[in-house]
Amino acid sequence: MMRARCNEPHQRPTSQAFLRDARLRDVATPKAALIILVLTVFMATPALGQGSFQLLGAPGGLRGTLVGNDYVNTFGAMNALGIGAPQTGLTLTTLSNGALYFTPYIVQFAGLPNGHTAGLTAYVSTNFAHPSALIVQNCPDTATCTSAGGFSAMSTSAAVPSVVVPSPGIGNNVNVTGGLGIFVPDNNGAGAFSGVDNGAVITFRMTDLNTNTVVATAIFTFNATPSTQVQTAVQLTLATAAGGLTVQPAGDYQMAFGNVNGLGIGPGAGLTTVAAAGGTIYSTPYLLQPVFSDFTSTTATLKVFASTNFAHPTSLILEDAAVATGPYAAISIAAGAPTTMTSAAADRSTITRFLGLLVSNANGAGVFAGNDSATLTFTITVP
Repeated sequence: MMRARCNEPHQRPTSQAFLRDARLRDVATPKAALIILVLTVFMATPALGQGSFQLLGAPGGLRGTLVGNDYVNTFGAMNALGIGAPQTGLTLTTLSNGALYFTPYIVQFAGLPNGHTAGLTAYVSTNFAHPSALIVQNCPDTATCTSAGGFSAMSTSAAVPSVVVPSPGIGNNVNVTGGLGIFVPDNNGAGAFSGVDNGAVITFRMTDLNTNTVVATAIFTFNATPSTQVQTAVQLTLATAAGGLTVQPAGDYQMAFGNVNGLGIGPGAGLTTVAAAGGTIYSTPYLLQPVFSDFTSTTATLKVFASTNFAHPTSLILEDAAVATGPYAAISIAAGAPTTMTSAAADRSTITRFLGLLVSNANGAGVFAGNDSATLTFTITVP
């Protein structure tokens, strides 16, 4: 049996307001960040009949508490591997190059003249201080905003904003669903970032499509408690290699060599034999898959040691090699001095190693025949 360990970082509203009633006004300067994630909405009274809008909490989506004119909520701690539970009200989807945290919300217009329809746009008017680590995402009402496929990066241009409610728009008291998200990509190397980043501002604009006039605006700021935070994350998984023994993912990974002998007679499926001094090595390929994010290093070190050795360590010895033919070296049994397999493992790479089991061909006193097992512990370290 082998064990793979990895270091990991760590009411649904029916109609709760997501953003308050928003009306035509000059946009005020957003409040200073307090290392937190606040959804801030400003309101003003429009001219009669111009229109207004609300962004309401969708079932299962983000909800919060109104504090003065600020609607407070948070995306909280996030990481590119999607390790750990997301903030309440958020959905988490892990992707091949990062993780998307998102929430749906409901758009509702009011106050439009009879027969008029309106559209809604949004853009990032002030971006995060680390825009390569936190990328604001938008989902229009024409897409499915309860799954990752409906989201894309929100525009950072007032001149070309992202569309939330497109033409031909909707009239008063019609509910449609949009989506707001943050994509946390794999981001290693010199530009990597981990820590708190608050203060990104999104501006929403409601446009009367009959007059092509902006009739209401609202902004909110990612700036609340708990803080918007990017975490470092690391993970190591084992997998079955083509032609090798099956690596069984249970509570711990498991691999069975079956019946073996010192002469290498009749190796089981997935095993090959290699002649060795004092016996025969039964060998199988397997895969190591390291994943890590938001580290300044672009490579990781993978090590292994026998945390529980065989009960008969002179008859059965676990060994490691980079290629099927060897050379094979005995895997360390000391936690303080594990065997290094590679110091150049790249993020989301797949590394093939060969696990060997040296079976002694010795005879005489002390020889062993029967069942035995051992446990390997794998570690990944990113500087």
